Amino acid sequence: MSNPPSTNGADEARVLDAVPTGLFIGGSWRPAASGATLAVDDPATGKTLVEVSDAGVADGMEALSAACAAQQSFAAMAPRERGEILRRAYDTITDRVDDLALLMTMEMGKPLAESKGEIAYAAEFFRWFGEEAVRIDGGYAIAPAGTSRFMVLKQPVGVCLLITPWNFPMAMGTRKIGPAIAAGCAMVVKPAQQTPLSMHALAEILAESGLPDGVLNIVTTSDAGGVMEPLIRDGRARKLSFTGSTPVGRKLLEQASDKVLRTSMELGGNAPFLVFDDADLDKAVDGAMQAKMRNMGEACTAANRFLVHRSVAPAFADRLTERMGALVVGRGTDEGVQVGPLVDAKGRDKVGTLVRDALDKGAQVRIGADPHDGAGYFYPPTVLTDVPLDARLTREEIFGPVAAITMFDDEDEAVTAANDTEFGLVSYLFTENLTRALRVSERLEAGMVGLNTGLVSNPAAPFGGIKQSGLGREGGSVGIDEFLETKYVAIGYGGQ
Repeated sequence: MSNPPSTNGADEARVLDAVPTGLFIGGSWRPAASGATLAVDDPATGKTLVEVSDAGVADGMEALSAACAAQQSFAAMAPRERGEILRRAYDTITDRVDDLALLMTMEMGKPLAESKGEIAYAAEFFRWFGEEAVRIDGGYAIAPAGTSRFMVLKQPVGVCLLITPWNFPMAMGTRKIGPAIAAGCAMVVKPAQQTPLSMHALAEILAESGLPDGVLNIVTTSDAGGVMEPLIRDGRARKLSFTGSTPVGRKLLEQASDKVLRTSMELGGNAPFLVFDDADLDKAVDGAMQAKMRNMGEACTAANRFLVHRSVAPAFADRLTERMGALVVGRGTDEGVQVGPLVDAKGRDKVGTLVRDALDKGAQVRIGADPHDGAGYFYPPTVLTDVPLDARLTREEIFGPVAAITMFDDEDEAVTAANDTEFGLVSYLFTENLTRALRVSERLEAGMVGLNTGLVSNPAAPFGGIKQSGLGREGGSVGIDEFLETKYVAIGYGGQ
């Protein structure tokens, strides 16, 4: 299934041994109060890599108290110094890219080349928000009547609760932690239980970079709802940021409403990938591979539905099938591997269920669809054609390496099908007609559009969706605003 390994057991053991396994609270690593632990598994083998502390409610509350104790002094820290902390962390992440990538591949499964790409992407959020820290602005204006003055301040929102997913275990952390630090907010972070090690390594780097004790607290737990709900309802935290599924996001929004917390929600997606008859097919297939196969398809931005004009659908399917069939599947640490395992058995089984449903409803297999029956949670790169619009995988996130192709005949039909979903995170569009490109980009109901590209994520751009794909934006010049409150000061004026 794969080539000879490019890493050895000594490298893996060294990297694992360097990562703390406790809870990071108030600047110190400590075990859970109960002594409980949870296993972090290698998805390529199903074997346990290491045991980490499994937080309970008391641990979560201790972390929240530590963040609250640090909040006032951290908010008063000079913006330049907060920016310098992020810049030092950026430099350290960049220097340690090989070890951090190996750690990520072991716990999450993605090939080393992709892990290195994510580490570089993650570091860029620290560089970007390190620069934004000194650009938090306000305003001063004369009232229209001339009898008073307006002063506008932007201040830290306060202690933040940050919940990150398993599929991009470091980048989704830096995308939240970066603006929180830049704005002057202390925080409690709950990483996904499948992939906590990258977050633990990041906490160590930030501590080395001079982040004051208590500003960042990490609680890993197997009982996410049980531990986080009391923190959300406590009232001392003033901001909740979550990346994950829409059903969980809905629950968190209900809980956050109790104390009226500020919320940022980056939720599920169902990205359409439109290929028109005038598209450059080479460019479209390149974009399809990028949009579909990044992270083995385990991305909220992954192309979920390929809507292809009938006149070019056979050629597109042929080229995509050839490219998908050439991919090397195996453990992400092995030489030449391009597709690693899915994160766990639940994720692999869901992909298989969605594919079987599509086949039962008339879809045709071009390649793949044969589940791996050995060790690990592998699913083969798969291309399906003639996928009916009532198949479940046109409604649900696949989160796996499956490209489902459906044909359309005209622009209105394509746009209607693309928008026929409760989600609105990202849409992809391939056409060489400038007028159509602009027209369809405006008509697509999504927070982001990839126009003749399969990659939309960039730390300097606002990331987020509409409809049930979420609230707020991360990254870009607006990303720090999610962690700031606007205060207006009315000034009496007695001058002439």
